[in-house]
Amino acid sequence: MGFQDAGITVQLISDGSVCAEALWDHVTMDDQELGFKAGDVIEVVDATNKEWWWGRVLDSEGWFPASFVRLRVNQDEPMEEYLAHLDGASEGCGASMGGPLGPGLPCKEQMRANVINEIMSTERDYIKHLKDICEGYIKQCRKRTDMFTEEQLRTIFGNIDELYRFQKKFLKALEKKFNKEHPHLSEIGSCFLEQQTNFQIYSEYCNNHPNACVQLSKLMKIKKYVFFFEACRLLQKMIDISLDGFLLTPVQKICKYPLQLAELLKYTNPQHRDYKDVEAALNAMKNVARLINERKRRLENIDKIAQWQSSIEDWEGEDVLSRSSDLIFSGDLTKISQPQAKGQQRMFFLFDHQLVFCKKDLLRRDILYYKGRLDMDEMEVVDVEDGKDKDFNVSVKNALKLCSPGGEEVHLLCAKKPEQKQRWLRAFTDEREQVQHDLETGFTITEVQKKQAMLNATKSHPTGKPKALALQHLLALRAPLLHPKTKCLRLSEPPGPLVPRATLTSPLLPEGPQRRQGRGVMVPPGVLRRAISWVSSQSREPIE
Repeated sequence: MGFQDAGITVQLISDGSVCAEALWDHVTMDDQELGFKAGDVIEVVDATNKEWWWGRVLDSEGWFPASFVRLRVNQDEPMEEYLAHLDGASEGCGASMGGPLGPGLPCKEQMRANVINEIMSTERDYIKHLKDICEGYIKQCRKRTDMFTEEQLRTIFGNIDELYRFQKKFLKALEKKFNKEHPHLSEIGSCFLEQQTNFQIYSEYCNNHPNACVQLSKLMKIKKYVFFFEACRLLQKMIDISLDGFLLTPVQKICKYPLQLAELLKYTNPQHRDYKDVEAALNAMKNVARLINERKRRLENIDKIAQWQSSIEDWEGEDVLSRSSDLIFSGDLTKISQPQAKGQQRMFFLFDHQLVFCKKDLLRRDILYYKGRLDMDEMEVVDVEDGKDKDFNVSVKNALKLCSPGGEEVHLLCAKKPEQKQRWLRAFTDEREQVQHDLETGFTITEVQKKQAMLNATKSHPTGKPKALALQHLLALRAPLLHPKTKCLRLSEPPGPLVPRATLTSPLLPEGPQRRQGRGVMVPPGVLRRAISWVSSQSREPIE
């Protein structure tokens, strides 16, 4: 983040060329803004404005938010050398602040103070933003039952009112820990740790956001809704960004917390009382982001699982989605059951809570016939040594058993190779761990989501069953979503499944100098009353 002091920046620019390194992508709203990607080097030309700087990247020039970059003295100098350069002038640094921190404050502590101030400032702005949505849009929409159903409003706004209530409590906790006189002494790490579980409510909002965009897009094709939403914005005196831009902000916000905490940790000395809490808070918020990402993946998977089930011949019993929402592992095994002890080649699909097995068609191997399932909540996995099995009185190799607690039900499964057996043993362990994790985090798929997934699968293939394609889609569910090297989300950029592309910057940013109006239909305040009157006179039939 660019938490530099304007006085220092102006002085450095007057001494010579100053470059800044982009921390995040900046998607431009108009031709007066400078677009760049994370990692780009920007030449800072003018930093007289505290929040918006003028800069240059290659042949492009424009305004960009200072909070999106980190200053560097030149393109080749590491940030550590730049900080050392500033430390050499720490006395001047403190004097130039002119604030309550006083002269002589080390620049690392000043940078920490700036990070703290930025966190507090953006948090207050975010609360106002949520309040504006709840009071400016939702409240007005609920008055117009002729235009909106409750289901439509729930789809468009999700649980944003719940986010608003939570964020107000969170801001109060931050304010208590914020040291106004000496911000660098603030100890806010514990606030994130105490609320890490509550941040998981963002999962519902992020999962619903694509549906909100679809619903809003349908309504915005009708003029009266365009004018109505614009009238709501003007009544609430909100900044000039369309509703879809406002609704994107909570998605951006939950992704930004790990970035802010990483920056705070960077400028917190290990001896600082807040260091351990900030370090733990950073890990906690990364885990929240991973959890939200994983839940989104699981919700996207249920459609594929429903399509797979619809492709299986002779299906019996309840739907897979009635108990499961994720494919853990799949593959061929030889199944030996009592009392015949006869081996049968089957294809097994291990979901959370259950193991489904099917028979392949002799001629068309892509066609599967349902043969049964095992309740993994009632089964114990036993590793079997090579040799003669006493229960089945047969010689086995690469085998394992699934046994009920009382031993009434025993299934012997054999893999072709030792490594395949070990992979299945790991998969059964993973399944139990995932079930426990879902229980601890409260992850569930609603009945409405299950029914909708099965309905979509039926509609997708009304005249026939999607054989090979459905199987391929199901087997692709376990594709890794994390970074292939680090095995974690790359939080220096928006996680793919979470943040859709948008042609706007964050609504939390202040208006910049000479900033032009953003997209959306503009209604001058002078005709606001006529716009609202026009809306009220339109058809009173709700939109489907």
